Amino acid sequence: MTNRREPIHARAQIRGNGLAPRLAGEATFTQRPNGVLVTVRVVGLPLKSPSGFFALNIHEGTSCDGENLSDTHAPFDPAFAAHLRRAGDLPPLLACGSEAYLCVMTDRFSLRDVIGRTIVIRSGANDFRQISPGRAGEKIACGVIRRTQR
Repeated sequence: MTNRREPIHARAQIRGNGLAPRLAGEATFTQRPNGVLVTVRVVGLPLKSPSGFFALNIHEGTSCDGENLSDTHAPFDPAFAAHLRRAGDLPPLLACGSEAYLCVMTDRFSLRDVIGRTIVIRSGANDFRQISPGRAGEKIACGVIRRTQR
């Protein structure tokens, strides 16, 4: 018998708002010894993004409610880090037609830190220079991160 602890898992069902009503998908999170494995798959991305990139972040809020997803609040940033070094900053989604798939390992947060928070997709790319996440466009989709058994 081993004395290994089972990894923590979480999932967010992602849904688009009025700006992207067909957008749907899922984000899964698995706590690993060296970080959190984040996997995102979405369909129904708007085809009008000039670059084909869509910003992706974990946000402080615990709800996808509010006008323009306002209840998601700001990106998750417990250390008050510089833009693009915040705990909730993730690589952007790259659309293939109207779909995107992303798998990344991050050590910027533990899964316990983000359970109950939101994952947000924005309508455009982050230019990786600006200080304001609003430059990546409007919030177009959101999901609440909930703990799961697997």
